[in-house]
Amino acid sequence: MNKGYIFNIQKFCLHDGKGIRTDIFFCGCNLRCKWCCNPESWDISGEHACGAAAYTVDEVVKEVLKDKPFYDKSGGGATLTGGEVFCQQEFAEELCAKLRTERINIALETSGYTERENFKNLIRLVDFVFIDCKHYDDAVHKEGTGVSNSRILDNIKYLAESGRDYCVRIPVIPYYNDSGKDALSFADLFQKTGVKAVQLLPFHQLGEKKYADMKIPYLYKGFSQLHKEDLVGYAKILSDKDIRVTIGGTL
Repeated sequence: MNKGYIFNIQKFCLHDGKGIRTDIFFCGCNLRCKWCCNPESWDISGEHACGAAAYTVDEVVKEVLKDKPFYDKSGGGATLTGGEVFCQQEFAEELCAKLRTERINIALETSGYTERENFKNLIRLVDFVFIDCKHYDDAVHKEGTGVSNSRILDNIKYLAESGRDYCVRIPVIPYYNDSGKDALSFADLFQKTGVKAVQLLPFHQLGEKKYADMKIPYLYKGFSQLHKEDLVGYAKILSDKDIRVTIGGTL
């Protein structure tokens, strides 16, 4: 029986899709973002993830269904997140198929760093896609995340043309992509790719202690957190280009 490695199943989440949701955190990630708040997710086997375990699809679905009355009342459901869900794509597809038979709304959070066919095969099974766009410049994207942005931008363009419900997320990181010039460059990119909805995620320090616990260096130690009010001007630059913008984790 196929199993997936999950490092957390978090109930009553309100920031990763509409309504009350259960977030399913997949182990494994093919990026190494310098500001990552879930470094315990990097290893696909969950070796370094506190509380990580191997689950069958039925075990995850059973846990999700415990809160179905709350989803039905609030318009919520389950959100697949991580880590990076595409690192365990076969398990994710099986899970989505089973959740759909139970009439559970499914959202997906992804970096978008995967081949086009992989991307198409999974997003056809979900109701909503959050996809990150961490930087518009390929070289800077590589410097901050360890990978090129070419696959990601290709998948964002496909998503924008697909007619599916989605939102592009920009994690706004100090001295990386937080300037007015950056906002203008993102706006130009989104106009070319047809992106109409963007969510700005202010930089935070919620993961800092994890680096100390795991005894790995954290390059953003001591950096000030950003707040919604810090991104009002940034959001206006995007909205002036006819892009719908929200700040923070709710839609």
